[in-house]
Amino acid sequence: MTLGNRLRARLISASLLAIFLWVAPTAPALALEEEELRIATAYKLMTLDPHYANLNENTSLLSHIFERLVYQDENLALKPGLATSWRPLSDARWEFKLQDNVRFHDGSAFDADDVVYSIERIRDFLKSPSGGFRSYVSGIKSISVPDPLTIVIETDSAVPNLPLFFSSIFVMNRPSDGFETTEDLNAGQAPNGTGPYRIESWRSGEELELVRNHDYWGGKPSWQRVSFRVIENPAARVAALRTGEIDVADAIPARDVASLKERGVRIASVGAARINFVQFDVDRETLPGVTDKSGQPISNPFKDPLVRRALAISIDRGILVDKILAGFGTAASQVFPNGLPGTSAKLLPGVPDYEQGKALLAKAGYPDGFSLVLAGPAGRYPGDAESLQAIAQSWARIGVKAQPSASPFSVFNTKRAAGDYGIWYGGSSGEAVDIILHSLLASPDPERGTGALNFGKYRNETFDRLLASAEGIAVGPERNAALAEATELAMADQPIIPLYHFHHIVGYGPRVGSYVMHPRGWTTAMQTLVAAE
Repeated sequence: MTLGNRLRARLISASLLAIFLWVAPTAPALALEEEELRIATAYKLMTLDPHYANLNENTSLLSHIFERLVYQDENLALKPGLATSWRPLSDARWEFKLQDNVRFHDGSAFDADDVVYSIERIRDFLKSPSGGFRSYVSGIKSISVPDPLTIVIETDSAVPNLPLFFSSIFVMNRPSDGFETTEDLNAGQAPNGTGPYRIESWRSGEELELVRNHDYWGGKPSWQRVSFRVIENPAARVAALRTGEIDVADAIPARDVASLKERGVRIASVGAARINFVQFDVDRETLPGVTDKSGQPISNPFKDPLVRRALAISIDRGILVDKILAGFGTAASQVFPNGLPGTSAKLLPGVPDYEQGKALLAKAGYPDGFSLVLAGPAGRYPGDAESLQAIAQSWARIGVKAQPSASPFSVFNTKRAAGDYGIWYGGSSGEAVDIILHSLLASPDPERGTGALNFGKYRNETFDRLLASAEGIAVGPERNAALAEATELAMADQPIIPLYHFHHIVGYGPRVGSYVMHPRGWTTAMQTLVAAE
């Protein structure tokens, strides 16, 4: 059964390495053939290290080359990957059985030792930005290998979500000696995975060329060749799709859907398992771009929850969803859309209340408001740059003068990591509610792997305790209720301002037969079938 068919049956700041060119020594130039898939993507792959940074561009693009023990299907259900099955042996012990007859691209056999290496590399060796994937494996105390196709994992405490954690971790081939560095993977020979495609060439942040892995254990991949072109500008992606220059384009702006359909482009969309939000720096005493109305620096106003609440209730989410997203989204009040497991029925998006916003600012000591620079990416998420403009217009009504500052995601990401912003627009996706809470709102702790996306350095010990307690409960209604309670407590403190859950929109041309959307927002050749003649 092919990976594409199995899918049909069934989401960090980093200062990355300098951009360089890596090309395999045997990369023949071939004319466009019927089985070549050309994809224009907003995802800017900057590293070939599958464990370096927990970003969707890595998760999406590197999934062609590397695989996980467990994967999530389009309904976010857990399905066998490199593991055929898994079961708890006790509260703190799990057993995973592995696929037989799987080989890496270099021909070496996959076995339990490769899984052990991948876990140890993340947990003990790799120093990723903001912890990377460490939160998924930090609680692992020991790993034993009863036989080459079985691993038994013992954790420090109960981890009922361990199989879900492994749906985010790619498995690497253990080298003959030591651990591979990120520099090794980027500058050396072709990455060695078990996935359906092999890498042919890569230009960091520009393009990725793949060829079919004819020895793939899951069956014959649909496409002989796959070419990813990084086009960060949404209008340029749409133009390439209109002219037939590419076959698939991701992150289509909602405003372009109607005109693309008129030209015969087919559209696929799905609600995103993610959130877009405004995040505050609540840690530093003064912030870049945050001043009084005369331009003089002031003490960090975002330390006061009254200010955060004032800004939150003074945003018109209806404009964001109905106008900017053209209905391809839902207003947000928490990290996942209401109704999904772990969400709170008590948290509902409301209409803007500008009078109450003014009153809260006055109570906090800002009766005349203040000025700020609202930073964000341009072209990274649907409606991102336009949302900055709309938010600024809303805040003007309570006396807060916001200057939107949108830049390409690579620039924004680097500046955010350097502390150049005091308040910004961002996004986060995850396998489940607790995964996002763990990375976005939990207190930053690299050793425990919490707060990887908590760039504002928000800390709430009560929330941390509630979340840790919820994470120790088996999957089910009790766990969902505990996560909802933790979310309610955190959102009462307003560490972020939830804006919307956008819909992923992909357009595809006549050479593509069908495209299966995934709520995690992945863009892969495995989701794409060749059109029948």
